[in-house]
Amino acid sequence: MYRQLMLMTLLIFLSACSPKKMMVSERLSPFDLNGTIATIQKNAQEAGWVTPKVINMNDNVAKNGGEPLVAQVRILELCNAKHAATILNDEDSRYAAVFMPCSIAVYTKADGKTYVSSINAGQMGNFMGGVVDEVMTQVDSEQHRILRFLDEEPAS
Repeated sequence: MYRQLMLMTLLIFLSACSPKKMMVSERLSPFDLNGTIATIQKNAQEAGWVTPKVINMNDNVAKNGGEPLVAQVRILELCNAKHAATILNDEDSRYAAVFMPCSIAVYTKADGKTYVSSINAGQMGNFMGGVVDEVMTQVDSEQHRILRFLDEEPAS
C-alpha cells in the first residue's frame, strides 16, 4: 500500500511535467510504413503474440464521413492469449478488458518519415495494481522486444 501511494504521488508530480512522455512513446522507424508494420508483426509472432487486425484509419475515416487524413495511419491490434486470459479470468481485473487488445500506431508525418507510438504498459500496470500490474509488467517487457528495431541504429 505504501509503495503504491508513493508511486502514485511521484506519478502525479511527474505527470505535471510531461504526461505524454510518461504514458506514450513515439519513435522514428528506420523503415517505411509497410516495412514497419511487417517488422512489428514478425517480431510479435516470434514473441508469442498475434496481430488479429491492422486497422487502416485512412479508409475508416473516409468511409465514415470524416475529413480525409493528411498522413497514413494504421493501428495494429496485438494480443497475447495467455496474458489476456490471466486478466479476464480474474474477477477483480476484468475491468482492464477496456485496454484489450494492445494497440500500436504506425503513421507518417509531414517529414515523410514513419513513426511508431505505443502505450507505456508498465506504467499503466503501476496505476492499476494487482494482477493487472503483474501482467502489464510482462507485456511491457515483451512490447520492448517487439519494438526493439526502433532502438537500433539504421543501416547507412
